[in-house]
Amino acid sequence: MVFPGVTDEFGPGRDGWITNPERDGFRSVARFFAVFAASGRVIEEGVIDEEICPAEPWQVRETRLDTALLAQTESVFALANGYLGLRGNLDEGEPHEISGTYLNSFYEDRPLPYPEGGYGYPEEGQTVVNVTDGKIVRLTVDDEQFHVGRGVLHSHQRVLDLRAGVLRREVDWESPAGRRVRIRSERLVSFTQRAVAAIVHEVEAVDHEVRITVQSGLAADEEQVKVSDDPRVAAALEDPLEAVEQDTEQHGAVLLHRTRRSRLLLGAGMDHVVSSSAGGEEIDYEEETDVREDWARTTVVTVLPPGGRLRIIKFLAYGWSGSRSTEALRDQVAAALNTARYVGWDGLVAEQRAYLDDFWDSADVEIDGDPALQQAVRFGLFHVLQAGARAEQRPIPGKGLTGPGYDGHAFWDTEGHVLPLLTYTAPRAAADALRWRHSLLPMARQRARMLGLSGAAFPWRTIGGSECSAYWPAGTAALHLNAAIARAVDRYRRITGDTALEQECGLEILVETARLWVSHGHHDADGRWHIDGVTGPDEYSAVADDNVFTNLAAAGNLRAAADACERHPELAERLGVGADEPKTWLHCADTVHIPYDDRLGVHPQSEGFTRYAPWPFPEQRIDGPLMLKAPYFQLYRRQVCKQADLVLAMHWCPEAFTPEQRARNVDYYERITVRDSSLSACTQAVMCADVGHLELAHAYAWEAAMVDLRDLHGNTRDGLHVASLAGAWSAIVEGFGGLRESATGPARIELAPRLPAGITRMRFHLRHSGLRLWVEADHETARVGLRDGHGGRLPILLYGDHVEVNADETVTRPVVRLDPLLPEPQQPPGYAPRPRGPRPAA
Repeated sequence: MVFPGVTDEFGPGRDGWITNPERDGFRSVARFFAVFAASGRVIEEGVIDEEICPAEPWQVRETRLDTALLAQTESVFALANGYLGLRGNLDEGEPHEISGTYLNSFYEDRPLPYPEGGYGYPEEGQTVVNVTDGKIVRLTVDDEQFHVGRGVLHSHQRVLDLRAGVLRREVDWESPAGRRVRIRSERLVSFTQRAVAAIVHEVEAVDHEVRITVQSGLAADEEQVKVSDDPRVAAALEDPLEAVEQDTEQHGAVLLHRTRRSRLLLGAGMDHVVSSSAGGEEIDYEEETDVREDWARTTVVTVLPPGGRLRIIKFLAYGWSGSRSTEALRDQVAAALNTARYVGWDGLVAEQRAYLDDFWDSADVEIDGDPALQQAVRFGLFHVLQAGARAEQRPIPGKGLTGPGYDGHAFWDTEGHVLPLLTYTAPRAAADALRWRHSLLPMARQRARMLGLSGAAFPWRTIGGSECSAYWPAGTAALHLNAAIARAVDRYRRITGDTALEQECGLEILVETARLWVSHGHHDADGRWHIDGVTGPDEYSAVADDNVFTNLAAAGNLRAAADACERHPELAERLGVGADEPKTWLHCADTVHIPYDDRLGVHPQSEGFTRYAPWPFPEQRIDGPLMLKAPYFQLYRRQVCKQADLVLAMHWCPEAFTPEQRARNVDYYERITVRDSSLSACTQAVMCADVGHLELAHAYAWEAAMVDLRDLHGNTRDGLHVASLAGAWSAIVEGFGGLRESATGPARIELAPRLPAGITRMRFHLRHSGLRLWVEADHETARVGLRDGHGGRLPILLYGDHVEVNADETVTRPVVRLDPLLPEPQQPPGYAPRPRGPRPAA
């Protein structure tokens, strides 16, 4: 591929860059390349299609470099392990849209200004810091620095290998002087060595002798470019790091920095193993390392004959602390580097594959008939694992460690959408996420006191534990997140069978959240218990009374707390739970008010919601979310939903609704939900499947899974939508598999597999009660089995029948059809999801 015109003769800027892209009509250098690409056609910005990213079952492959998509692919090709994250920037560092290297919970404080102050408003926010960049490996061929925008790019391909956990890149490039080289690189962030990443960079001379210079770097406080006016994008941080100490090693360096306001200490180090050869013979090279306060550089120079290769293995190690000494952190980083070098690149790759083999063994989802959905669901599983595997009592942010979106904050998305997946597939990671929540209890108690409530009120958005939401209808009134946390605690015990976490920290979370609800709710004169003045999951409604989701979730929280106190009476007594307190919790739960509109035969989202005026939808959809097109004042008083709310209540609490109520509610809310939130499609998929609209569920499952691979919300550039990627698993396993936790009786789970026409076979794996379960179905037959040797048994409900699954015999049943009670519902004009697969005959 040639980028014509991108030379020193093109414009006024040095190195072929236009000096002012906006002045010249281009939003960015990436957009410039999009217009003047080799084909000569204008490439629509933000479009990732199957030509660029074909549907392949175990990898995500970029077949050619489209610089208009750099920001999106930087997120898609990000590597992480829950502790350390590297965006998928090009090795040479430029061009880029958002250069990013992140450490979980490493943040900078910043003020939250208000035009008008108010009691209880948080005064400071927290923003994830782009830490020292160790990805940089710059190449010079003779006297020309390698850059994809100069010379001739004969081919360029990147592959994210979902089984190996490695990002691979292959480049065939010819310099402006006609010197051709092939470049191969591989990159990983280790699951087994939490602080370690590694890169292999290999250069091969093709048809001329060339002098090769490779500069491998560490760079702190890289210049950050404003990437969006979207308020969800991270607040800009200018030079957040100050230099503390530098060490030069034999083959690398260690840099120590500290944040200016939060005073967190950061260590980043690199080490190298170099080899150069041709025809089986070693070639001499020179190596030197230079270190400054904010950067370090190891330079390797050699001359390669045609066919000669220079290979550099770069080991990276990171660490941070809010309390340890510079000496301790420096030694921690050095130790991680030494360990990585001892294991070697091949050892790291082998450890990575073994770790992922174990994960896929109990997490894989197989789909026949829809190859794009097959690829996307595995992509989602991989990235959810990357977000949480080694978080280890730190948060799982809404974007994972793939970008700066949402300032790097964690939300209720974690407990509501991510932990359901991790509890079934990587329970250790789920337990650690709940331990992190427990560590916030002192601040959550303090927040509850500030709000005039008892118990604990966890933050709506945070990194370090304090409330960071400057939008009070969410940061103050969205109390349902506390019930979501409690539900995650209770589900962990029921799914894993592990009671140790409940005793360690879970019971205290359940008790404190139960106390919060009792202090907030009240009984009316008729004895009904109400929760007023709350914001439910739908962000186009705020400060409402008796939000159905919130009321049902709170009731579940209260019952779970009472049950846990009965299981652990001595521990409950140590937590100060009086003899009558659980009775009060149960009384509130049993008398909770659930609004119902008898005239329409549906549940209003909150009290009075169905009497609001309808939203005046135009004939065609207006681009962009409604919140950026209309004032919240208008949204709050109309029947329009940003995301599933009442539908989510049915997803989480199906026992509270009859089949007819679920069908009528789905029909009603489909017509007013616009899915401006990425959290919506997955729940709509589950509930559409639940009421028999399998083709509509298929379309929603595709939307949830493809949110980033196709950049459906237009903001993948800022990081991946981890909750939606986890929700795609829910759409398939809970939607098409019918997986539910059994509410009563001896059965542990319920299953009712049913497939849409466009999927011919499905098989999924999960862990339950320490056993590995598999479920397989086509359009005729469902099969369920265990893979854990003799003696393992698991009682389940399969299409409503009690059966016991064991490792010696597969349970087989014919698929039981579910005929929908109502015709497939319509969506607002322009908001119907993209159909998938053949439509069934009328």
